Amino acid sequence: MTENLQPENFPARRAGSPQPRILYFTPYWPHRASCASELRAHHVLRALQEIGEVQVVVVDAEGGGDEWAQLAEKPFHVLDSLKVAEFGERGFLRKLSWATNPRVQYPHGCGVAAAAAGRVLAAAKDFDLVWFCKLRTPNMFAQWRWPRAVADIDDVPSTFERSVLKTGLGFKEKLLTQMRVRSWVRQEKLLGERFSVLGVCSEGDQAYLQSLGVRAPIHVIPNGYELPAQPPVRQPASPPRLGFIGIFDYEPNLQGIRWFAEKCWPLVKQKVPAARLRLVGRMSDGPCQPAGRDIDGLGWVPDVTKEMATWSAMIVPIQLGAGTRGKIAHGFSQQCPIVSTNIGAYGYGARDGVEMFLADRAEDFAAACVKAMQQPDVAAAMAQKAHQQFLEKWTWDAIRPRIWAAAEAGLRQPASA
Repeated sequence: MTENLQPENFPARRAGSPQPRILYFTPYWPHRASCASELRAHHVLRALQEIGEVQVVVVDAEGGGDEWAQLAEKPFHVLDSLKVAEFGERGFLRKLSWATNPRVQYPHGCGVAAAAAGRVLAAAKDFDLVWFCKLRTPNMFAQWRWPRAVADIDDVPSTFERSVLKTGLGFKEKLLTQMRVRSWVRQEKLLGERFSVLGVCSEGDQAYLQSLGVRAPIHVIPNGYELPAQPPVRQPASPPRLGFIGIFDYEPNLQGIRWFAEKCWPLVKQKVPAARLRLVGRMSDGPCQPAGRDIDGLGWVPDVTKEMATWSAMIVPIQLGAGTRGKIAHGFSQQCPIVSTNIGAYGYGARDGVEMFLADRAEDFAAACVKAMQQPDVAAAMAQKAHQQFLEKWTWDAIRPRIWAAAEAGLRQPASA
């Protein structure tokens, strides 16, 4: 059973080596955990360190290199860092190739230069297991098949595009989005050819890839959050506050909070005129901050625990996206009541009125926010149930054996391509 898997149960995978050697490819510098994706990458890396000797290759990281260089003590060993540049045919020919060829190289239109890629691929032969953080990372290389490799997909691309289809699109945009869905589906059907093992965030994503006929073991590795050092203490503010956490240069976050500010917030203010909306996250205090009365952009807050404790509810007004939202697990960890869209709560199995309020229409979403503020006992009871599920399923301690199981499955695969 996954839950019983422990690091000491891993056998030596190389002659003369007490632990397997693991090469971890990631788009993030390993000391940073400023958003849900970075947090996931960080905790997966820590879990792999418990079962093997891990070295890191950073691919196309957005900043952080200077910070890493200045660290006196580095918790991980970075073997290499690789830059990414635009690759492949430009214009119509590239788009046609991407739309029709599921084995197209550099499907994102960019990749690692041949010399740098060759250097890293040669080094990879000395490792027992390769682990990719996000599907985009291996797509930066011309290599198609990766033996003894785990691709932690995190976000399934075609499901993101399907969520885009549900928004108000014009005819041309809808046609292009449908084309992207079909193209990504063709590529996703071949994931079993490319990797030994796949990782996804939820049973829903697992079932989706299985329905496409993907022939590879698919392990569910949920998004989670750290177990709080102390039991959460709730101190809702007066006047009441709603809160949102997210980086504001990420389109699903930005689109979702703008929808809330425009469609829902005025309805909330009609019922609770003194209410305030608190925004936390990178660029939340800049030009991306949505317009509206009593909206406070706080920017990056190093420790958001005290701020979250003052909220009557966390809002998750997400309408675009794939995978699962780490902010949900964060809210659960702090016993903060949550009001979310169904796509925002995807993957957590939440029930409306039981673990959180769920609503997709602006009127219903606003009404749920008002209820959370005006009926705090009801909201607190939901948050307590969600917190209990968090302790059972979504702490990183609970998730770690799932990471080990995926690694073990990869190590059992033959080394030959």
